[in-house]
Amino acid sequence: MLRSHSCGELRLENLNNEVTLAGWITGKREFGPILFLVISDRFGETQIVCESKTMVKQGAALSLEDVVAVSGVVRDRGDNRTTKITTGDIELRASSITLLNKSKPMPYDHKKNASDTIKLAYRYLDIRKSDIRDKLIVRSKAASVVREYLDALGFNDIETPMLNKSTPEGARDFLVPSRLASGSFYALPQSPQIFKQLLMVAGMDRYYQLTKCFRDEDLRADRQPEFTQIDIEMSFVDEDDIMQMAEDMVRTVFKKVIDADLPSHFPTISYAESMEKYGTDAPDTRFGLEIQNLAPLFANSEFNAFKSAATAKGMAVKGIILPDAFASYSKNQLKKLEKEVQGDGAKALSWFAKVEGEITTPLLKFLSESELETIANMVDENGIMFAIADKESTVLTALGNLRKKLALTHNLYDTNSFSALWVTEFPAFEYDEDSDRWSATHHPFTDFDVDAVERGEEMGKITSRAYDMVINGHEVGGGSIRIHAAEKQKKVFQLLNISDEEAEEKFGFLFNALQFGAPPHGGIAFGFDRLIMLLTGTSSIRDVIAFPKTTSASCMMSGAPAPVRTLQLSELHIAVKKED
Repeated sequence: MLRSHSCGELRLENLNNEVTLAGWITGKREFGPILFLVISDRFGETQIVCESKTMVKQGAALSLEDVVAVSGVVRDRGDNRTTKITTGDIELRASSITLLNKSKPMPYDHKKNASDTIKLAYRYLDIRKSDIRDKLIVRSKAASVVREYLDALGFNDIETPMLNKSTPEGARDFLVPSRLASGSFYALPQSPQIFKQLLMVAGMDRYYQLTKCFRDEDLRADRQPEFTQIDIEMSFVDEDDIMQMAEDMVRTVFKKVIDADLPSHFPTISYAESMEKYGTDAPDTRFGLEIQNLAPLFANSEFNAFKSAATAKGMAVKGIILPDAFASYSKNQLKKLEKEVQGDGAKALSWFAKVEGEITTPLLKFLSESELETIANMVDENGIMFAIADKESTVLTALGNLRKKLALTHNLYDTNSFSALWVTEFPAFEYDEDSDRWSATHHPFTDFDVDAVERGEEMGKITSRAYDMVINGHEVGGGSIRIHAAEKQKKVFQLLNISDEEAEEKFGFLFNALQFGAPPHGGIAFGFDRLIMLLTGTSSIRDVIAFPKTTSASCMMSGAPAPVRTLQLSELHIAVKKED
């Protein structure tokens, strides 16, 4: 056995014991004729004392990050005890040191700010030397808690295929060429949606899996081309059943993994209310700054930009009131905020501040006394109201992002707190201007009142039986009650202008399955990486994935994606088109 204990395990109760530790040399210092080493592993670190000439000579020959096994006797550090490490009460007097592997010099100093590029190129070292290791341990514990919770409720952990037929919906598929079927391709799953519904038809009743999903889309801080879902489906349930189960699971994970207490009941708001108040369907409710409708204030204004937006269909004038903050803003900072909302598509950002009871604003000469008086009654001393007049969708997006920016800048919430809620009543359909057609907001299998169309309701106002769980402004899970009747599913395809031939080509095996006694069913899928991001208090899912991709979907460490040999392409019946 190469070790008897881990490097973070020894305590005073181990005094005078003969032990062997194994790990990396992470510290080295001379103190007169004595040499001190620090040996580390993922469990902690222990101070090693080399006192004999033989041990000092052997220890001196070691380099940082060499892999060693050290045997010796545990002794009390006495007056040199420290609380900085868990083994700070003891040290190991070395009697033998075995070099298990020599290390090259580290390619970067982990104690200094190295570039992301070099840290990703040597990701295994970054894991070993940084808190990413601790985040991966949290990830492992969370996965264990999820499985334990669902297993106790009678769920079955069932794998679904990684190689399937391409059914282009939403993001682009990652395609895998078939060697045996010339010119044909598999697709990596964007989610196991169809298969988990088939498992309900199969009578499995309660299914889950922690599974990889793949989407070929543009990346950002909380998105990767391959990511992990907690995928769940249940039979003979409605929304309340699934939402209650999901709440309990998430509460259990937060409690057992980081000892955080989430509310006993998550509040629910509609999609429409969420957009109106927060400018997003994933609101952060740890702070206020709710969006306010300013159209009544400016409906008769002489300032035409506000008046036209307040009265025209599809336009809006809305704002956010930030209390006690105007004195902290310079003209350049206000211009910077305006550029940021312009980046969201808004034409301009107006501001109104209250100073010594009076409103000051660059628009002062365009506003009436009545308008200024109303604004003064809305804004407290040293407060500032930001307003945008534009297309309603643009206004909501810009103010929603500005709201989050202001809250972060002014520390309006406790970064260690958690606010969870449900968003429901999503639009069943959204209009795609590029293709000039309606498409399903989530997917075409989400249930809704199909007869509403026949009653003459507008497609854009019909709501679905979908629901999202949001924590601290991040959508961590989303799902819906599914359509389980074949005839109803056929009607939905017709509403979406999906022909019988196209429906058969894309979803034929699911449509056929629904005709064999499919039970009422629904489910939810959690973004496991996002959940771990919240549990560990980081801002990027890249920090909680062992070997992540960059924003260009490449791996700095392995060099993927990379060209392959011509012979491999030939076997797959593929020719690579050269760039012009």
